[in-house]
Amino acid sequence: MRVIRSLFIAFSTYSRIPVPQVEWTEENRRYSMCFFPLVGAVIGLALWGWLAVCAAFSFGPLLRGAVAALLPLFITGGIHMDGFMDTSDALASWQPMEKRLEILKDSHVGAFAVMHCAGYLLLAAALYSEAKAESGPLLGCVFILSRAMSAWALTTFKNARPKGMLDAFTQATQKRMALLSGLCWGLVCLLVWALLGGWLAVLCLLAAALCLLYYRHMAYRQFGGVTGDLAGWFLQVTELTLTAVIVLSSI
Repeated sequence: MRVIRSLFIAFSTYSRIPVPQVEWTEENRRYSMCFFPLVGAVIGLALWGWLAVCAAFSFGPLLRGAVAALLPLFITGGIHMDGFMDTSDALASWQPMEKRLEILKDSHVGAFAVMHCAGYLLLAAALYSEAKAESGPLLGCVFILSRAMSAWALTTFKNARPKGMLDAFTQATQKRMALLSGLCWGLVCLLVWALLGGWLAVLCLLAAALCLLYYRHMAYRQFGGVTGDLAGWFLQVTELTLTAVIVLSSI
């Protein structure tokens, strides 16, 4: 039952999918990060289904791209985009590290956050407008791998706020299980990319590795470590990068 409760916590925290509510204790959170990529699997299946519907009914590229770009926000409630926007504001401020960390916690939305969010959604919609239904499984794995990598980074990289909520969440996580589950999810994604895309698996692996390395470099240099908002930024950037690699490679 402890594993099931961790599953429910993962979905209730990182998605709007209705699940039974359980007590948010350290014991119940222990394996929640292991199930984080499952939320990505739901998003990937929804995207694949939408692309198949567009192909079946000959929907135009504008509608296909716009809905596909909004699907992740609808399923997650925008929790990761919120982190992307907060991080964009903090990075654009060019303030000292302490001030940048304060900006991450500020509930107000700055101009740079709005511009970056709008630009992100426009680019995502443009990429999905070029996507084919056959690319559904390839694109679906993007959302799984981004969450597997994010979970691993959260439990491995230095925390910028040792006494913050993220630290309490990661301290309760079974780190060895998070690492093993992340490796398993990553291998599944690579297998799908290799079987359906051949050499594309190498490009996706390289792009994902570069995103992770840049994330660590940026987080340590600009913020002194990772935070929940930075994790959202990393997840969004990784998804957009891998989506671009897959879509542009099939054109």
